[in-house]
Amino acid sequence: MNLRRTHLLPAVLVAASAVVHAQAPANLTVDLSHPKAAVSPMLYGLMTEEINYAYDGGLYAELIRNRTFRSDWTGILNWFVVEKGPATAKITLDSKTGPSSALTNSLKLEITRADAANPAGLLNEGYWGMAVRPNNTFVGSFFAKADKDSPLPVRIQLVADQSGKVLADTSVSVAGTAWTQYKFTLHAGTAAASAQNHLEMTLDRPATLWLQLVSLFPPTYHDRANGNRADLMEKLAAMRPSFLRFPGGNYLEGNTIATRFDWKKMIGPLVDRPTHPGTWTYHSTDGMGLLEFLNWCEDLKMQPLLAVYGGYSLGGEVVKPGPDLVPYVQEALDEIEYVTGPADSKWGAVRAKDGHPAPFPLHYVEVGNEDNFDKAKTYDGRYAQFYKAIKAKYPNLEIIATMPISGMKPDVLDDHYYKREQGMFDLAKHYDTVDRNGPKIFVGEWATREGSPTPNFGSALGDAAFLTGLERNSDLVVMSAYAPLLVNVNPGGMQWTSDLIGYDALSSYGSPSYYTQVMFASCLGDHIADASLTGGGERFFYSATSTAGSKACLKLVNASSTPQTVSLQLKGLGAGAHTAQVQTLRANTTWATNSITDPTRIVPVRSKLTVNGEALQHTLPPYTVEVVEIPLR
Repeated sequence: MNLRRTHLLPAVLVAASAVVHAQAPANLTVDLSHPKAAVSPMLYGLMTEEINYAYDGGLYAELIRNRTFRSDWTGILNWFVVEKGPATAKITLDSKTGPSSALTNSLKLEITRADAANPAGLLNEGYWGMAVRPNNTFVGSFFAKADKDSPLPVRIQLVADQSGKVLADTSVSVAGTAWTQYKFTLHAGTAAASAQNHLEMTLDRPATLWLQLVSLFPPTYHDRANGNRADLMEKLAAMRPSFLRFPGGNYLEGNTIATRFDWKKMIGPLVDRPTHPGTWTYHSTDGMGLLEFLNWCEDLKMQPLLAVYGGYSLGGEVVKPGPDLVPYVQEALDEIEYVTGPADSKWGAVRAKDGHPAPFPLHYVEVGNEDNFDKAKTYDGRYAQFYKAIKAKYPNLEIIATMPISGMKPDVLDDHYYKREQGMFDLAKHYDTVDRNGPKIFVGEWATREGSPTPNFGSALGDAAFLTGLERNSDLVVMSAYAPLLVNVNPGGMQWTSDLIGYDALSSYGSPSYYTQVMFASCLGDHIADASLTGGGERFFYSATSTAGSKACLKLVNASSTPQTVSLQLKGLGAGAHTAQVQTLRANTTWATNSITDPTRIVPVRSKLTVNGEALQHTLPPYTVEVVEIPLR
């Protein structure tokens, strides 16, 4: 089955429909000379949170797993003793010494027997391995102290799991009884790309050594220190996102108030970040802190959409409106100042010290996340208190509410939808009739949930249908973001099915839903075209936008198992021939999908289509999403 097929000419498609009974013809009229309303330039963006190993073990490029040495009854997680030949060693957790007030413990390595031929030490397994590619350079560091002042040569190697071959090798001299940070680089040779590798740190003599915050980074996107994984960033860039909603939903709230996203503990040097338990069964390194999110926005030329803790946590803890909430409101005001304040403001100066003197642009702030789950029903008062305080200091910011508010109209309302394919078909017309006098809408989380770990083609059809409704109503719906964005496909890496982009330690791939997003964002006009539809099957969906004097963008979705013929009337296109650029995404079944082992089974196919005059007879094959870009010059 070859799904990378070329675009079929209308005559061929009509012939095909004689074999397979087509749906009732659709008549779609698009008036390009009479735009209805402006399209929101921020319609397509990204939503992110720490789920499915999205940051640690995912986008955040750190290769060391458990770099701060957490432990349980089995021992220090993800770290193991190395003993070559007769060498002997043991590792234990020392809770009495660490390099900072944030990291007060350490790993104690005690080597009682070792020599040059038989070293001993420890190894880290990484996040289901460590990716090594030919000629890569890795940047590492660690904090250490010894029990003596004499130098200890610590050998650091990347080693292949199966063959034991050393892929990269260096040595660092550790000396002294005081905590010191040591840095190193590793240069990989010409070995084939693989993720079946680990890091070893060994010594060739008896010694006692304490370690903390062992870190190793591969090349990162834009070569940022403490940066992001390049292949995943490239996939996100292809989505042309206009904003990033962060730090995410449940990750913002925490299971308790104490485990919320406490941004002040997630800025500055990594050694001053204490780490904290996340909301999806695993621990966060806090390496992806506030400035790292902002750098992510800068790298992909996105606007930050900042979510601030609103006084409610997942376990049910609530901060009541009034005096109890004041410190949390101030925490949000400080956070906004860190993002937007000049370098001579209190928190702007902290940002400058952290390495970014220039302020970041900010237009939207969201208070809380999914506060409809607050059984105490305190969100009306909490939102109002945040709203008044933020507007008093930052009157131009738009304040997003996570649920409808009694007594006031929020600037923007955050809607969330997670449904199966048919449910998303039903939602495609939802915003056609929503009151335009209400708040603007941010669809902050949505997805068609069919397929695991990433969506199948049925989900892509549901997504495409839903997106046509958002585009047709993008005067009201100002922003939208699919969720969850990322998933580590290794066993144990997923907590939520149907995620946009999948990966393991070495490779990544886009789901059919991902390519739907890429296609839709690739052609978006600045005005909603006046359009009307008659006829057509129940599973035919469309949207039409245009940019005056430049292009028209048509999104056509046939979610049926039979062809769909469309009679297009493109008023205002003018006489003559126009060569349209077409992107087609299709599959033979709704269960077809991509995977880590077959990442490009379903990908967009580009072709051209000639439009003569203002009319076109066009037939969409079964299970097809098309984006048609027509030049208006």
